[in-house]
Amino acid sequence: MAMETCVLGGGCFWCLDATFRLVEGVEEVVCGYAGGDDPTPTYEAVCRGETGHAEVVELSYDPEVIGFRELLTIFFTLHDPTTLNRQGNDVGTQYRSAIYTLDEAQERQAREMIAELESDYADPIVTEVRPLDRFYPAESYHQDYFTKNPGNAYCQFVIPPKRHKLARTFGHRLKG
Repeated sequence: MAMETCVLGGGCFWCLDATFRLVEGVEEVVCGYAGGDDPTPTYEAVCRGETGHAEVVELSYDPEVIGFRELLTIFFTLHDPTTLNRQGNDVGTQYRSAIYTLDEAQERQAREMIAELESDYADPIVTEVRPLDRFYPAESYHQDYFTKNPGNAYCQFVIPPKRHKLARTFGHRLKG
């Protein structure tokens, strides 16, 4: 089985991590940082907006089970791609909507999907699409954060609605 990888940013990485872990064919989710200038990003520096990085998830997936295009469809359903540097109460460049591509095929598919979705939104899609320079894994305590911290108030408020939307819209794509 040859795995493929993609890197997506759509607000807080805890939210994307907690939802994509449920998707059939997604074998690994790693929270991290991408798109900035700092070669040694830390969560604190990223949150202060000092690094230029976005909070992202790196998805390793089996393309025989789920393709990049379907992952993008899920991604665009789970966040608002029309809000610049913001998802809900999370505000700052680190929460921007972004697709960091690993090859020309991913870039083409991302741009095609955005063009197709434009008419579905009242406001323009502001999702950044650009080649991935480097992915920096986040600190270990961020990995699978929702499972490890189910009582966290932020997580309780933000993540369950995203998981419900995922189940409603993509129930046929959830793991057993």
